[in-house]
Amino acid sequence: MTDSIMSKAATMEIPINSNGDTGTLPEDDSLEQAAQLQWNLDEKDLQQVMVSGPNLNETSIVSGGYGGTAEGIIPTSSIKGPAVRYNAEFNKRIPVTGLGSNMHHSSSSSSMTAEQTTRGVAVEKLETVKKWGLNTYKCTKQMISERFGRGSRTVDLELEAQIEVLRDTKRKYENVLRLARALTNHFYNMVQTQHALGDTFAELSQKSPELRDEFGYNSETQKLLCKNGETLLGAINFFVSSINTLVNKTMEDTLMTIKMYENARLEFDAYRADLEELSMGPRDAVAMARIDTAQQQYHVHKEKYERLRSDVTIKLKFLEENKVKVMHKQLLLFHNAISAYFAGNQQQLEETLKQFNIKLRPPGADKPSWLEEQ
Repeated sequence: MTDSIMSKAATMEIPINSNGDTGTLPEDDSLEQAAQLQWNLDEKDLQQVMVSGPNLNETSIVSGGYGGTAEGIIPTSSIKGPAVRYNAEFNKRIPVTGLGSNMHHSSSSSSMTAEQTTRGVAVEKLETVKKWGLNTYKCTKQMISERFGRGSRTVDLELEAQIEVLRDTKRKYENVLRLARALTNHFYNMVQTQHALGDTFAELSQKSPELRDEFGYNSETQKLLCKNGETLLGAINFFVSSINTLVNKTMEDTLMTIKMYENARLEFDAYRADLEELSMGPRDAVAMARIDTAQQQYHVHKEKYERLRSDVTIKLKFLEENKVKVMHKQLLLFHNAISAYFAGNQQQLEETLKQFNIKLRPPGADKPSWLEEQ
């Protein structure tokens, strides 16, 4: 019945008036009203499908005839091919191609993946902060207990004595370095004064004929002292540089390892005290699990403590050997250079610098050339 009505409506003749407009037959109004009603129904059905996203096999298309009152329900399971929508106003069949379910599925899966990644990072950071806070609490508790004499600490008497000797040696060498730098500054100022005094004597010897010889002798003496002073400054600067490397690099590196060793010792004692406290408590299932975890942490920090103790022992041994070698060379240099300078033995002073492979910079070597300034 519906097919006959559709075919009738499709083959109906539409009269045209003299102006080219369609006629105003009574049937035309009913046809237009029916078509408009069908279009509205189709639009509502399509919107519901787009919102709820059901399967097309579970929906139906409601259509009505032109000019009739009968309605038919056509199940979509009987329709083969792509789903279509009939436009009564323009007499077209508009295909309905997909509802964006694939796009919705991919976007939801990507959002879930991003959410899981963010949640994993947050959980990891939370665990790190939790472990750090627990470790800090245990170490602080152990440190306070040791300070007030309530807790026990692991002590290596021989190693502790060597560490104390190193710290005392570093303080004394820092004092030597400070005094050597002060001597360098004072001696540099004296050499500059001798240089200026020699230039002044030379100028006066040219302007005072009656004292030309006397000013000349003094000018040559000050210039010779200035030259020897610059040679001695080179030796002292080499001495200061070597002491500075020994104190602020070699000894400081060993002290950094000692600091790591002391922190590891504190952590080891903290977890050892925690294990001892748990071992003295009840022995139920929860307590045994905590004891197993405490034993694992205890062994981990014990291995770390023993490894750093071995590193400190080795570094202290090599530091002592290096210190003796360096200071033997530098003290010999300092003694020979000072003795030759104040004895006025220019040849011995120069040989001392050659013996220790010290090369003096010519005057003005620190200033860049005119080509480097361009």
